Amino acid sequence: MTEDNTRVAGVDISKAFLDLAFHPCGEVVRVTNDAAGLRELLCRVRKAKATKVVFEPTGRFHFALEAALDRAGIPGVKVNPRRARQFAEAAGGLAKTDRADARALARMGAALDLAPTPLASPARLRLRALLAARSGLIADRTATINRLAGEADGLCRRLAGQRLLLLKRQIAALDQEVDAVIAADPDLADACRRLSTIPGVGPQCAAMLIAEMPELGTMAGRQAASLAGLAPVARDSGARQGRRIIRGGRATLRRTLYMPALVASRWNPALRAVYERLIAAGKPAKVALTALMRKLIILANAMLRDGRDWATDAP
Repeated sequence: MTEDNTRVAGVDISKAFLDLAFHPCGEVVRVTNDAAGLRELLCRVRKAKATKVVFEPTGRFHFALEAALDRAGIPGVKVNPRRARQFAEAAGGLAKTDRADARALARMGAALDLAPTPLASPARLRLRALLAARSGLIADRTATINRLAGEADGLCRRLAGQRLLLLKRQIAALDQEVDAVIAADPDLADACRRLSTIPGVGPQCAAMLIAEMPELGTMAGRQAASLAGLAPVARDSGARQGRRIIRGGRATLRRTLYMPALVASRWNPALRAVYERLIAAGKPAKVALTALMRKLIILANAMLRDGRDWATDAP
C-alpha cells in the first residue's frame, strides 16, 4: 500500500447531501444532492485537480453522481461499503459521520490502487432495474401463494386470489419488457444468447448474470469468482490449515447461480462429473454445488471474453 501527495476526492452520499473531501488536505465541503450541487462538486473537483473520486453505492442516490462524473470525464471509483468501513477503522477512524466517511474514502483512494468503475450502459441499468422489480414481485407471489394455502376466511382468500392474479400479470409485463430491452441491444442479445447455451442456464438466469455483473467477459476467471463471492478464502495460521470459506461478493449473483448449479449437477454431463467426483471425495453437497457455481461463473466469463458458445468439454 502506497500513499503520496496525489489529490484524491471522496464523496459520502445521502439522499439530501453530498459531502466532498480531499486528501491529503482533509478539506470537506457539503453540497446538495441535486443538479446545482453536482455542478458545484464537479467544479471543486476540477479546481483541486483530483485524479479520481471515490464513493460508495447507496441505492439510487449515487446514480446522479456516477453519471455526472462519467459525463465530465472524471474517473469515479465505486467501493464496497464494508471494505470502506474496514479501511476507516484500520486507519484509526472509529467515528462514523458524513464528514468522517468522506475523508476516509478520499484517504482510501490515495492509499490503495483502486481502478475506476466503468459506468454501465443505459440498457444494462434499465435491465437491472427491471430484474430487481421482478425479483420483488416473485417474492410477493410466493408469499401470497403461501398465504392463500392457509387462509380460511372467505374475503381474505378472495383478496389474496385477486392479488395473485395481479402479481402474475405484472411479472408477465416485466418479462415482456426485459425481452424487449435485450432484443433492442445487440451486445446484450448476443451475451444472453451465448450464456443460454450452457445447459441449466435459462434466459432469465442469463439476463440476471448480464445485469448483475457488467464486468463479465472482461476479467480473469479468478477475478470473476471473487467478484461473485465464490472464490475460496484461506484461513491458515502457522501449522494450522483452516477450512476454506466463501464470503463477500455479490449475493444476488450467488442466488442466481444456485438453481443452474443444481440443474447442472443432474443434467449437465461435464459438470455432473465434477459434482459426483467431489461427492465421492467426501465433500458435502453444498460445497460441491458451490464449486459448480464457481465453475459456471468462470465459464460464463470465458465464453463472453472469447466470443464462443457452450462446448461439452468446457469445464
